[in-house]
Amino acid sequence: MTAHPAAVRAGSTAQEFLAGIRMLLRGLGLYVSNPRLMAFGLIPAFISGLLYLAAFGTLFYFVSDISEWLTPFADTWDQGFQEIIRLAVAAAVLGLFVLVGMLTFTAITLLIGDPFYEKISEAVENRYGGVPDEVDLPWHRTMRLSLTDSIRLIGLTVLCGIPLFLLGFIPLIGQTVVPVIAALVGGWFLAIELTGFPFYRRGLRLADRRRVLRAHRPAALGFGVGVFICFLIPLGAILVTPAAVAGAALLSRRSLGFPIDHH
Repeated sequence: MTAHPAAVRAGSTAQEFLAGIRMLLRGLGLYVSNPRLMAFGLIPAFISGLLYLAAFGTLFYFVSDISEWLTPFADTWDQGFQEIIRLAVAAAVLGLFVLVGMLTFTAITLLIGDPFYEKISEAVENRYGGVPDEVDLPWHRTMRLSLTDSIRLIGLTVLCGIPLFLLGFIPLIGQTVVPVIAALVGGWFLAIELTGFPFYRRGLRLADRRRVLRAHRPAALGFGVGVFICFLIPLGAILVTPAAVAGAALLSRRSLGFPIDHH
């Protein structure tokens, strides 16, 4: 008895999703096996983390003023209702910052640590055979490409993130369906962002990344969702980013038809 075609596709999709998760786990394994190289990746992630923490602290300090500015209509309300609405708005502002921060942290960190992460990505590629006909771009050229592509991706992630944040206030749906969608959307953008270095090395740009990863969407989502969940853990973004760069090099090689196993 043969399996129904839909069942075969579902199984294949699930296997590809798990393969993407394995790329992240292998990146973590490479992190452990070469701590000296990977430790360099913690420096820009740590710097980026401090910047975001300082920005959050500043926002937290002024959030009550921002809440009052956003709710002038509540000036004439009863004090109890006024405090409730302004507290809710303050919480929403902080929550939106956290969401946008999660979606943009990787882009900013990769820009800060461009030379560091380029080295990590290159080391992983060389471990599995390197890149034939590699396009050797100077670091400032790579950084300019990263900046241009990152601005586009940050714009898209914010545009997607704000509606998801607002949908999160819908009872039941906001606590069940929306987090799953947020993980998938966030994971997709993380996969695109983190695979930048291997694609630049082959002379490929953002449009090429999106096209190739769309053809391997389940694997890209498995990898990206895994990174997204790691980023939810306190200090996870700082600790996991170097390993995610290594895993992204493996995901890129696999998606582009390059070997990812030792012969």
